[in-house]
Amino acid sequence: MKKSSKMYIAICLSVLMLVSLFQLPNRALAADPLNINADAAILVEASTGKILYAKNEDTALGIASMTKMMTEYLMFEAIHDKKISWDQEHTISEFVHDVSVDTRLSNVPLEVGQNYTIRELYEAMAIFSANGATIAIAEAIAGSESAFVKMMNDKAKELGLDNYHFVNSTGLNNSDLQGKHPEGTGADEENVMSARSTAKLAMRIMEDFPEVLETTSVPKKDFRNLEGQMKNWNLMLPSLEYEYPGVDGLKTGTTNFAGRCFTGTAKRGDFRVITVVMNAKDENGNSSDRGRFGETKKMLDYAFSNFSMKEIIPKDYAIEGHKSLKVTKGKEKSVQIRTKDPLHVIVKNGQEESFTPAFTVDEKKVSKDGEIKAPIKKDEQVGVLTVVQEDQEDYGYVEKEYTPSVKVVTVDKVEKANWFVLMMRGVGGFFSDIWGSVTETVKGWF
Repeated sequence: MKKSSKMYIAICLSVLMLVSLFQLPNRALAADPLNINADAAILVEASTGKILYAKNEDTALGIASMTKMMTEYLMFEAIHDKKISWDQEHTISEFVHDVSVDTRLSNVPLEVGQNYTIRELYEAMAIFSANGATIAIAEAIAGSESAFVKMMNDKAKELGLDNYHFVNSTGLNNSDLQGKHPEGTGADEENVMSARSTAKLAMRIMEDFPEVLETTSVPKKDFRNLEGQMKNWNLMLPSLEYEYPGVDGLKTGTTNFAGRCFTGTAKRGDFRVITVVMNAKDENGNSSDRGRFGETKKMLDYAFSNFSMKEIIPKDYAIEGHKSLKVTKGKEKSVQIRTKDPLHVIVKNGQEESFTPAFTVDEKKVSKDGEIKAPIKKDEQVGVLTVVQEDQEDYGYVEKEYTPSVKVVTVDKVEKANWFVLMMRGVGGFFSDIWGSVTETVKGWF
């Protein structure tokens, strides 16, 4: 190959690389603002699912006892549907007993043949991450842990989670279950999920069953005649080693496979955020509580110091260039339109002016020419208004397709014109067209 040809190819490749680089989204070009020391992490505003920070958020990784959030969700749902009750008693099987007295695992000891209420078992699971108690809850709901695992995977699909796989109710490695792992799963299988899906699950359990926080926020609690108290593994709760203002949940997780993980949530005023760290490490690269709670603190500080919910579009906002719609076959020839409610979005400090309104009409009601047919009701929806943030780093939302929007509605009703009015308009239009043609012809003479 000639030297000139080689140089030409090299130049072309360089140009292609530069073009592809500049076509990358803003996030890919931006520096990591937090450098969270974890295999994956995500920071989310809880009411909208707005992602404030993310790292490897769609990679399926070990979740250890964060698995128990799904068990909790199914338990609350079963209680809501009256399939079980808080006071219902469950008799402890030999298998559950064997797991519950395994000192290698987080547990409260449960006696064979003894009855425990669902509430007792739930508190042991939510506060102390008790694995035997968790399996007992799964058995109470589904009859067996194997059947419960199917429910877990089915519910994950129903909730719209991605990149997940559940093999037991606890988050333990199946090998810890001494050959009695759920039927249909492998002896060395692990529960895995992405940080995004973990955050989405946390959002849903707090949205659908907010009472979960009444228990996850408890630092310590007695369990029957157990010597000492169950201490919450979430050490960011008030009075514990890494306490942080506003933290009230949700679930830690630790195994050799998953490392130290934590799904946290904290609230200040009306602003609540959710954090997830997976296989978090401290500044020395060690898997430790200082790592998972320290990295979580970095995300919480970042959220509360830099973000807030702002009203970007007020109620009754008249959209520039779209303040009214033409009306066909109506008593009036146009109708004004406005936003039905204010539009609130999560805004980073100093970026309040970076949002531009974007109006989308309802194509089933509004024609391509921007006309709507009478009769029209007052407050009839004719479209939605969203906002676009230009030239800003954006991680999107937990729900990938979600866009915050507000309804755009008609200000007044417009009744359909009667046949006589419509006929006269048609006649007027006919003569207007004739007069227009005559005028143009006469102009041509001169």
